[in-house]
Amino acid sequence: MSLDLSKRPEKPATLSYKTLAKMGFLLAAVTLTFLWPGHAWASMVFALENLVLILPMIAIGLFLTAGVHASGSMALIASAFRGRSVRMICIAALIGALTPVCGVSVLPLVAGLLAGGVPLAPIMAFWLSSPITDPGMLAITAGTLGSSFAIGKTLSAFVIGLFGGGVTALLIGTGLFRNPAKASLSQTVGQSCGTAGGCNTAVSSELCWQFWRAEERRRVFLTSCLSNGRMMFTWLFAAFLAEYALQLFLPPDFVGRFASGDDWWSVPAAAVVGAPIYLDGYAALPLIRALMDSGMGQGPAMAFLIAGGITSAWAAIPVFALVRLPVFAFYLIMAVLSAILAGWLFGFLVSHIG
Repeated sequence: MSLDLSKRPEKPATLSYKTLAKMGFLLAAVTLTFLWPGHAWASMVFALENLVLILPMIAIGLFLTAGVHASGSMALIASAFRGRSVRMICIAALIGALTPVCGVSVLPLVAGLLAGGVPLAPIMAFWLSSPITDPGMLAITAGTLGSSFAIGKTLSAFVIGLFGGGVTALLIGTGLFRNPAKASLSQTVGQSCGTAGGCNTAVSSELCWQFWRAEERRRVFLTSCLSNGRMMFTWLFAAFLAEYALQLFLPPDFVGRFASGDDWWSVPAAAVVGAPIYLDGYAALPLIRALMDSGMGQGPAMAFLIAGGITSAWAAIPVFALVRLPVFAFYLIMAVLSAILAGWLFGFLVSHIG
């Protein structure tokens, strides 16, 4: 009797993070339905209503991204994110801090950039700076919390983008995050481009601005809208359900318990408390004003808004959907750390200058 060493035992099948996430979401939905049947229906209505409200923004993002794929201009956009690392990080941080482009609406575009080999450092700079503020947020923040707070928040967004992109570049230089995108990303982007090989095909590599005149390019446009739209609506629906659950079970005075005061530890406490709480940037402003009227310092207030903005479902879902788990964990760590540093610095400047 001889042993056949050429046949190795098969490895047991393992569940992917996406499968585990779907199982967890399904388990949470079933539990909510049985324990709180009234809230289960209300959460569905809440999610659908919010999807309808942001539908124009989603449509714009989908159409622009599909047009980029169909016209073959993805190569031009990807080339803009290449070059010297420092210059590209600065540009990405500036774009994120000053333009109203962020969140799930840019998920398909960033997916194409990652699949096309664009470095992670400028993308991380954009991801960290874009959720903090935009021109509309700057104006509303100035009217709610004062012009100095609004300007400080905008400058913080740019500096945080530089800081996050720089740290990412350093880590990539040591060998980390060489393959940041999920394994399924190339296949997803390939399907959205109409081919299995992604966007680098004969159809999409040649620029054709009037893509609607070619049948094959029209098919690429439609396929991109359908595949990316399905991904966006799935993640957004889960995000709004999570927002409803937080609003339902979170005590109204939860933030004030841990993030009030102006001691040195109140800034880290505000960042840690603000990070897991999904609060829309506009909706958080009245809450912060009330807390500041009750004694919260400007440093903790800044840390709370920044941490909550970067890690909110609207901002964090694209990162989770596109990159591997270690990169997503790094994104969350950088969000909290950046919020703490920004809160300390802003509090110091206000107390010594303003």
